[in-house]
Amino acid sequence: MEFPKLRMRRLRKNASIRRLVRENFLTLNDLIYPLFVVHGQKTKEEIKAMPGIYRFSVDMLEEEIKQVVQLDIPAVILFGVAKEKDEYASEAYAEKGIVQQAVREIKRIAPELLVITDVCLCQYTSHGHCGVIRNNNIMNDASLDLLANVALSHARAGADMVAPSDMMDGRVGAIRDALDQEGYTHVGIMAYSAKYASAYYGPFREAAGSAPQFGDRRSYQMDPANGDEALRETFLDIQEGADIVMVKPALAYLDIVHRVKEEFAMPLCVYNVSGEYSMIKAAVQAGYVEEERIVLETLTSMKRAGADMIITYHAKDAAVWLNKGEKK
Repeated sequence: MEFPKLRMRRLRKNASIRRLVRENFLTLNDLIYPLFVVHGQKTKEEIKAMPGIYRFSVDMLEEEIKQVVQLDIPAVILFGVAKEKDEYASEAYAEKGIVQQAVREIKRIAPELLVITDVCLCQYTSHGHCGVIRNNNIMNDASLDLLANVALSHARAGADMVAPSDMMDGRVGAIRDALDQEGYTHVGIMAYSAKYASAYYGPFREAAGSAPQFGDRRSYQMDPANGDEALRETFLDIQEGADIVMVKPALAYLDIVHRVKEEFAMPLCVYNVSGEYSMIKAAVQAGYVEEERIVLETLTSMKRAGADMIITYHAKDAAVWLNKGEKK
């Protein structure tokens, strides 16, 4: 059948028919909200490069967590900002480290909220890299025990899921073994499986104080030109015990999102990263775009590509807009 008998616009003529034939839906169930936590008291400090996003001291988390729960956002992911850094990222796995304190406090405030913790070393090392350094080289195997210790310390504090973001080979297996040996078989792993060496991370590095002090991360994060490699990395993480896999960043890598979902049919997370967020905020502030429409369109594109869940700094705003839409 062809025009004039076939008229595609019949299914677009009003809001009701568009709702009936809509193929993909963004919902509250898709959202994971990132939180930055810092040492100190009574601290709620806006991150200059990320308008509307703050660093919180643990004593200031309660209002934010209650708001997240009230908005029906199902999960948060925590990033710590170290007070003291050293060569071996000691605070990352300390019992009273900032993330460990925050996990305990969030679980006190909202036991039902899913708490995911970022497992990496870069925010806590004096050199700013995601692994142990020897002779200016990032040592893969020597880093695995440290990463496993970080994950264990988060599990002991009450984390529901750990999310290794370092991109060291074998880290998912090392973490799974360590958790299982200590009896934390119930703690899941969300693996940053295809994490690219991206220019979109700039604002995050300001937020977390995680910029490398020398060189860059291209020897362990992926080359943005590569797609097949993402499938290999994801396959290895699944083999090692990942419960959820991830593609990061999201927006410039929607082709990778689609390929990973098609290949593995695993629960798939994408990270709508800081640079993506800040570009939209800058365009909104300049009056170039309508914020609600562009945010929801952007997040929906990630669902359409195959994402099951989205880590996004827009989560609270998106939840308000989605709730408003449901009440219409």
